[in-house]
Amino acid sequence: MSILRIAVFVGLLACIARAADHWTQFRGPNAQGHSEAKGLPVSPADPANIRWRTEIHGRAWSSPVVWGKQVWLTTATEDGRQLYAVCVDADSGNIIHDLKLFDIAEPQFAHPFNTYASPTPVIEESRVYVTFGSPGTACLDTATGKVLWSRTDFVCNHYRGAGSSPVLFEGLLLMHFDGSDHQFVVALDKTTGKTVWQTRRSVDFKDLNEQGQPKLEGDLRKAFSTPVIATVDGQPQLVSLASYALYGYDVRSGKELWRMEQWECFSGSNIPIIGQGFIYSPLGHSRGQLWAIPLGEQGVIDPTRIRWKVGQNVPTRSSPILVNGLLYMVDDGGMATCIDTEDGREVWRQKIKSSYSASPIHADGRIYFFAESGHITTIEPGRAYKQLAEGKIEEGFMATPAIAGKAMFLRSKKALYRSETR
Repeated sequence: MSILRIAVFVGLLACIARAADHWTQFRGPNAQGHSEAKGLPVSPADPANIRWRTEIHGRAWSSPVVWGKQVWLTTATEDGRQLYAVCVDADSGNIIHDLKLFDIAEPQFAHPFNTYASPTPVIEESRVYVTFGSPGTACLDTATGKVLWSRTDFVCNHYRGAGSSPVLFEGLLLMHFDGSDHQFVVALDKTTGKTVWQTRRSVDFKDLNEQGQPKLEGDLRKAFSTPVIATVDGQPQLVSLASYALYGYDVRSGKELWRMEQWECFSGSNIPIIGQGFIYSPLGHSRGQLWAIPLGEQGVIDPTRIRWKVGQNVPTRSSPILVNGLLYMVDDGGMATCIDTEDGREVWRQKIKSSYSASPIHADGRIYFFAESGHITTIEPGRAYKQLAEGKIEEGFMATPAIAGKAMFLRSKKALYRSETR
């Protein structure tokens, strides 16, 4: 092998290693729930695999993010009056920073199923960005914990609490605000926190009462989903699930490029899955629909362009995961399903333990499911259901775990765990 080829090969290995060392946002580096890590435990809940456990004060469902030796997450007092960012040393489990960022005199209402710190941070080298929705967004120096900028001026009644997490693209911090009063997407300059663009949702919510559900007016406007970046014809798009519509925006300008209106589901919570030239997206609450929508559409998409729809066992909280042409998901009640993306047909269906809010993750040739009861079910991807392991951490899971190196960082309802094969 030539010296040049060796150098290129070593460089590729280094890039893979670096990618596996970081878990930068909700559902990982590309927001799709995949990790390149190897050597992970088959049964993360096995006590023999738990390296440390660190109690996290307050009550919060935000997921951990990891950069090198730091794990960041948010938390809040149960009444929402104090909002925090917490940094934990990945090796020891010791708390490095415990930072109160915002004091809220009159918190908005948050549904008891939600918390005041449910959005997951997004992290990059030397900076972490945290948001609690309209109560506050901040950028922190990861070494010192110093607040570099903050915003508290966005007006949005989150109605049942904030849930959407921020994402980074180039120099922009992108966020959803889908409340009962205002619905918009915003891009901030990640260095200064200043608004670069802000785009209102274009679906006319004044028509919602015509759907015959006036008592749900706030819920019909409300959404919890996190946006995802897709590449279409070499150009980046922000794919953005709201209430009653799925949108595509030009990431750099905020211009709406397309939208798919649907009046069957509301309060979208899942992250759309991007792959194979399609968007695979659960659409929210009520009728539990999953649609396959072609990438590259423009304007208001004709419903006949939808490749297929699935209407059974579709989650409203956790997001699906795409592995080798098969889509795996677990609904709110614990029914796991495998769907063939070619035609939307069910490949298999299997009841697994408990209820689910956390999203599955794929790593080291396995798919892991994390239940509200604390059960962790590990399966092998494929056209037949094959369970590899099942364990339980009694405190239960609402947050989706993070993976970095050979470790899984599991946030239970009370603590943060590091699990790895030992």
